[in-house]
Amino acid sequence: MVVGPNRGEHPIPAPKLIQSVERALAVLEIIAREGGAARLQDIAGLSGVGKTTVHNILITLRELGYVHRRPGDMRYHLGGRILNLARMAGDDGALRTRLRPIMETIAERTGETVYLAVPSGDEVHYLDAIESPQALRAGSPVGECGRLENSAIGLVFLAFMLGLRQRVLAIRAEALGPEICEQIETVRTHGFALDREGHLPGLNCVAVPWREGGEVRASIGLSGPSSRLTPRRLSDIAWMMMRESETVR
Repeated sequence: MVVGPNRGEHPIPAPKLIQSVERALAVLEIIAREGGAARLQDIAGLSGVGKTTVHNILITLRELGYVHRRPGDMRYHLGGRILNLARMAGDDGALRTRLRPIMETIAERTGETVYLAVPSGDEVHYLDAIESPQALRAGSPVGECGRLENSAIGLVFLAFMLGLRQRVLAIRAEALGPEICEQIETVRTHGFALDREGHLPGLNCVAVPWREGGEVRASIGLSGPSSRLTPRRLSDIAWMMMRESETVR
C-alpha cells in the first residue's frame, strides 16, 4: 500500500502490474542496454527470469516484429517494429536530410516524381517528395497517409517488416486478401514493388526498401504516367533505385 504524505489520508492502492508485460519490457530494455543485441542466456541471467519463459517472450516479440534473429547469429536484435516506434517519437527531418541526395539522383535520372515514406502504425506516411518537371506527372503526397495495402510503398513494408501483417489484420481483418498476400510474396522475392495502375488508372509506381543495419526503415517510391513508365522501364528503374538506396547506410 502507498500512504499519502499527510496523516489521516486514505491509503492509495498500489497499481496492479501485469507480470508478462513487465517481463517483455524488461527483455527489450536488456537488449537495448547490450547494444541492440543479446543472447538468450544473457537476457535470462540479467532479467532473473527462467530461460524457458524468456524464450517464449522472445518468440512472441519476434513474431510481432519487436526483435529478430540474423542468419548465423545467436543473438536477438531489436526489430523494425520498435525502431519504427523510436522514429515516430523522434525527428523525421534527419531521415529526410539523409536520403534527399538519393531522391535527387533518382529524380534527375528518370524525370519522374520521387518520394520518401515511412511506416506509421498501420499506415504509410509520406515524408518528402521531388515532383517531376513534366506537365503530365504524379503529384506530391508529402504529409499524407495511406493504407499499407493500397500502394507499392506499403507492399514493401508488408513484405520486409516482420509483425506488420499481424498489425494490419488486427485492425482490418479483411485488408490482406489472397491477391494482396500474393503481391507481398512477389515483392519479397523480387526485392521491390510495382503498382501498374492498381491504385489509380493511368499511373504506374515502383518502390524499393531502404535499410539501416539490415532493417527496413523507409521506402523510396517513384510514380508517373503509364504511357512513360512501361513495364520494361519500371523494372529497369527499380534495379537502379535499389542500387542507389544501397549507397547510404
